[in-house]
Amino acid sequence: MRRPQLDLGQKRGWQKLLGAACWLFAVCTLMFSATSEFSAGGGSAWAAASRCPVEMAQVGSTCVDRWEAHLVDHKSGLRLSPFYPAESKLLRHVYQYWSIEASRVGNARARAFLIPAVPKHQHGEFSPRAVSARGQLPSGYLTYFSAKKACENAGKRLCSEEEWVRACRGNLRSQQPYGDKFQPGRCNVHRALHPAYELHGNSSLGHLDPRLHLVFEEGSDPLLYLTGQAERCVSETDDGQLFDMVGNLDEWIDDEQGVFVGGFYSRATKEGCEAKIENHGPAYTDYSIGVRCCKSAD
Repeated sequence: MRRPQLDLGQKRGWQKLLGAACWLFAVCTLMFSATSEFSAGGGSAWAAASRCPVEMAQVGSTCVDRWEAHLVDHKSGLRLSPFYPAESKLLRHVYQYWSIEASRVGNARARAFLIPAVPKHQHGEFSPRAVSARGQLPSGYLTYFSAKKACENAGKRLCSEEEWVRACRGNLRSQQPYGDKFQPGRCNVHRALHPAYELHGNSSLGHLDPRLHLVFEEGSDPLLYLTGQAERCVSETDDGQLFDMVGNLDEWIDDEQGVFVGGFYSRATKEGCEAKIENHGPAYTDYSIGVRCCKSAD
């Protein structure tokens, strides 16, 4: 059976959208080693006085990832698709379901929009490892358990709520990374477009659809940004900058009841560093939830 591929020959109104989506897919599936992916833009200067790895910032006694994580296979180092869950059994279920359902829901343009392929190294068993780096498409579709495992495989852990909020507030100790007053467009949050509405006609349905992060606003502006792309959404610390702590993806924290924080691009929140969702269990997942990791400073 032929695996679905994005097709630039689809209906004219989607050609620009799909061209940009294919570009993002090419970027996010580049296969680097974990050590070669980091580009700090000044990270060496930060690291000189830091007790943390270069891809992390020291906030108090905690090292916090500067960027939301993308995932690689722990054993091979190969990039895991950011469009599917990071658990092999759930991935197979999602792929099988949406291989059929994608052509049945939404309007004609949505039904013609094929799901992305699953990389061959994810056809069997794999284990996720979190990598924090600039300019990568971060991984969503995480459960609390897969986020925790990804951090542990990286020699890190999930952040506590206190650690996460302190890092988000930064030196300003403000509600937003940049100050107390919400500024539209500064972080990738509170976007007018919702990908589930675009694909399914209902923003509450189909949240495991692997095409959701391939929806672009006005045919050119991605809903999900590359890490660090929102250059003004920065939490300043004594050990440099942290990016996208508000918006882009929600992020799991270390709470076994299942809590994620920060908001994602289409969440209508202005709460900034205080944004929190705690009405789902730890096994819950959808496209909008990712992770960044912490560890104790050496």
